Amino acid sequence: MAMKQQSKMRRGGGRREKPEYDQKLLALARVTRVVKGGRRFRFRATLVIGNRKGKVGVGVAKGNDVSDAIQKAFNDAKKNIVSVELVNGTIAHDVFAKEGSAKVLLKPGKEGRGLIAGGAVRAVADLLGVKDIVSKSLGSSNALNLSRATVRAFGQLKNEAPVAPKEAPVAVKPEEAKKESK
Repeated sequence: MAMKQQSKMRRGGGRREKPEYDQKLLALARVTRVVKGGRRFRFRATLVIGNRKGKVGVGVAKGNDVSDAIQKAFNDAKKNIVSVELVNGTIAHDVFAKEGSAKVLLKPGKEGRGLIAGGAVRAVADLLGVKDIVSKSLGSSNALNLSRATVRAFGQLKNEAPVAPKEAPVAVKPEEAKKESK
């Protein structure tokens, strides 16, 4: 029995480990460079990775083929990971961020409301593990800039739960204190 399992593992038929990060390809573009002999084609991949437990990153890279570009983008995204502490499946407070001409506004959502976001913002929020959020994308529809602005916005979040403001103690002047004691 043990011999069969070892031979299966060698052939690649064994169980594969679940990867640490899930990934979503936002954009794949063929880019062209014109040289003396003609055109040279490469591929640019924009990728979002996250563990759905509070970590997310965005990467972009070019490669000679699609798989090479995706692998490089994955490595780039790992270098740009931010950690966010979620509060009941949403964010702690409103946040706004800008990248290039793309602007992103994120607001905490009520429980059960869902992910109200479009395109790149939805992909980033989903891979972060956010269940309820309201967002608005302004200025640009560029997937790379929107995803980077979203990651920047999540990075700006303070890692604390929303707390009701405490009442500030009222300062009492010494003359008033003397009148009250009489």
